[in-house]
Amino acid sequence: MKQLPPEFYPLMEQLQAVDFVLVELTLYLDTHPEDLEAIKQFNHYAKERKKLKKAVESIYGPLQQFGNSYSGYPWNWNDSPWPWQI
Repeated sequence: MKQLPPEFYPLMEQLQAVDFVLVELTLYLDTHPEDLEAIKQFNHYAKERKKLKKAVESIYGPLQQFGNSYSGYPWNWNDSPWPWQI
């Protein structure tokens, strides 16, 4: 398996933390759809996630398949480690 530099892990931890916040806000907003402050928080973290994902992928390669992430050349989906292996 390909070794990743130590700088990779703090970025992934940030991305995972933002993902956690987005999941929790989604669950909350499912039952409180008119909470404007929660919607603002959700949108803030959605933008933050987009920036973090772009930063990680620009250095280390794609995180998601099916059109959610671009592939480098050559096709690099078979490069490990995969996100669930980290």
